[in-house]
Amino acid sequence: MPLTDRDRALLDFEAEWRRHAGAKEEAIRAELGLSPARYYQLLGRLIDTTDAQEHDPMLVKRLRRLRDARVHERALHAADAR
Repeated sequence: MPLTDRDRALLDFEAEWRRHAGAKEEAIRAELGLSPARYYQLLGRLIDTTDAQEHDPMLVKRLRRLRDARVHERALHAADAR
């Protein structure tokens, strides 16, 4: 399914959010009208799509790499807790 306007807005925001003044969470609410939790849910699903990868391959690769590192780190902490 092709990217929606909202999908493109999420990807574009993530690519450019550092240019916004203030905290990222405030910018998410102001620019996109979403709660930060919802934004991250949507973005997490979006970066797994081929269309997102085609839209901005460098951004999607970076976000996947960051997500994979967080998952790996959580798994290490869970293993240490046993």
